[in-house]
Amino acid sequence: MTVRQQWIVVGIVVAVLGGGLFAGVRLFADDLFPVGVGSAAPSFTAKDVHTGATRTLADYGGQVVLLNIWATWCEPCKIEMPSMEELYRAYGPRGVHIVAVSIDDVVGEDSIRAYAKQLGLTFEILHDPTHAIERAYQATGYPESFVIDRAGVIRRKLISAVDWTSPGSRALFDELLGAPAPPRPVAATER
Repeated sequence: MTVRQQWIVVGIVVAVLGGGLFAGVRLFADDLFPVGVGSAAPSFTAKDVHTGATRTLADYGGQVVLLNIWATWCEPCKIEMPSMEELYRAYGPRGVHIVAVSIDDVVGEDSIRAYAKQLGLTFEILHDPTHAIERAYQATGYPESFVIDRAGVIRRKLISAVDWTSPGSRALFDELLGAPAPPRPVAATER
């Protein structure tokens, strides 16, 4: 075998290995690069059900975001929404954006608007009937929420209904907004 033939064989081997690596990364991307706490929040595109505007993660750049993936047929979602509204009323004026993305693919935006109105929701309601946001965020259930800091990093990932008015939730948003946490109540045994 000549030197030229040897280099051709080496080139073919490198090309096959490179192609295999590329295919493996594409096929196992979710396992190799999981979306979780500490990772960059993936981009998404969804339609605002009230204005019809298309929104993306970039629209919230530099802001604290509670991103919630939900559906109108999801009972735990319905249980969680009032505490999200309460959090929004308390922290929205301070800079927290609540973005709830419905993945409903059977009902339309009229039904989603009616659902939001019935629950008295005033935060942003978006719609992604393609489920692309689910794939991007590797959602495994509903509701699934992601707290994203100003740098676009996921700081908390929660699956199932959460009480967003709990002291722990409020402390997280206080921290992300740069405000000091409220003083801890002194227990009777500490006095």
